[in-house]
Amino acid sequence: MRSTPTILHLDMDAFFAAVEQASKPSLRGKPVVVGGLGPRGVVATASYEARVHGVHSAMAMAHARRLCPNAAYLVPRFGLYRKVSDTVMGLLGELSPLVEPLSLDEAFVDLDAGGVEEPPLLVAQRLRADIKAATGLTASVGLAASKLLAKIASERAKPDGVVLVEPGTERALLDPLPVRTLWGVGPATAEHLRRAGITTVAEVAHAGESELVRLLGKAHGASLYAMAAGLDDRPVVADREMKSVSVEDTFDVDLTDRARVRTEVAGLADRCVQRLRGAGRSGRTVVIKVRRYDFSTLTRSETLRAPTDDPAVVRETAARLIEAVDTTGGVRLLGVGVAGLADFTQEDLFAQTAQEAEEAEQVLPAGEAAPELVPEPVVARRWTPGQDVRHSEFGAGWVQGSGVGRVTVRFEEPGSVPGRVRTFAVEDPELSPAEPLPLVS
Repeated sequence: MRSTPTILHLDMDAFFAAVEQASKPSLRGKPVVVGGLGPRGVVATASYEARVHGVHSAMAMAHARRLCPNAAYLVPRFGLYRKVSDTVMGLLGELSPLVEPLSLDEAFVDLDAGGVEEPPLLVAQRLRADIKAATGLTASVGLAASKLLAKIASERAKPDGVVLVEPGTERALLDPLPVRTLWGVGPATAEHLRRAGITTVAEVAHAGESELVRLLGKAHGASLYAMAAGLDDRPVVADREMKSVSVEDTFDVDLTDRARVRTEVAGLADRCVQRLRGAGRSGRTVVIKVRRYDFSTLTRSETLRAPTDDPAVVRETAARLIEAVDTTGGVRLLGVGVAGLADFTQEDLFAQTAQEAEEAEQVLPAGEAAPELVPEPVVARRWTPGQDVRHSEFGAGWVQGSGVGRVTVRFEEPGSVPGRVRTFAVEDPELSPAEPLPLVS
């Protein structure tokens, strides 16, 4: 471990929701929930005002609406989130060549590698001020001598703060924390430890390495004991190549109901896509993992024609894969993953193909008549909550809601006062989709 707190962990505060509040002045200080708005949608991010009501990421959207019915429920705008993330990561890159992004809104920085001579606390305060000036958003920062402690410190700094872990104070920070705080401790491991009377980090350290190895196996037990003792020598790795994104759950009681298995797989698929989108990626191959009652483990996969980050596509593919697996004896663990990662989606490919076709307009030979064009059926325009629009008379705004042939728009821009609300017919020719405006002029 280092002797100085020169590993910095930055975490943007309620990132997706904060971007929406910054771009929509009428939502500032109000509960905002971003995620899938369909009947099986999942919360991606909730603002702190919504978290007061118990709403949190990975929660079913239907449950969130029951807990906080008056929140603004918006579809994600990942293109804008990626642009803001690029700005933040650029500021981190000015501090050090060793920046390890974990997702669009989270990264480690090795200040030693950047030759920063200022005290780490001053560096963190200046960084937060620069992020605020460039994006209008707040960030929380943790500083410590290891990645584990820096991440814990940034969580304690939330929202909009800085926590520095001085060398020699690591145990005082770690001891009272629940075991789930440590990396590698999921629900199943936490429950296994709880049955052994271990619920806090202090109790993990007190149990000793040999007891943890007996409970969890050599690799996991030894790693957990080292973390509980505050020992973490993992370096900050720049340009880490992400090969796949996955989530899995282990069940205390084997699942034997086929309908329950399908439901769990659908939920895992939604959580997997949330992580995929959080990393700003898409993927071509959907993978399921099944550990059966006899501990036999198998995987099944299907490769799509193009990368996707569509939760419906991942959910349907995972559902097809699980149908081919015999689970009648019982299932101990289920997992869903996406591999073959890319930084574009199938929708991007469709847009590119359409553009190329338009640019490569064919010229008919002389005397040859153009084929008769068959008009396509008219499809009603679809407006989604949070979508950027522009009206020829009223300017820029965003969709508050739509239905029964009408769409309601609030006209306001980042930095303006809360705007007025107007309602139009969904086919109003003066209303059109628009690109997001910059958060800071």
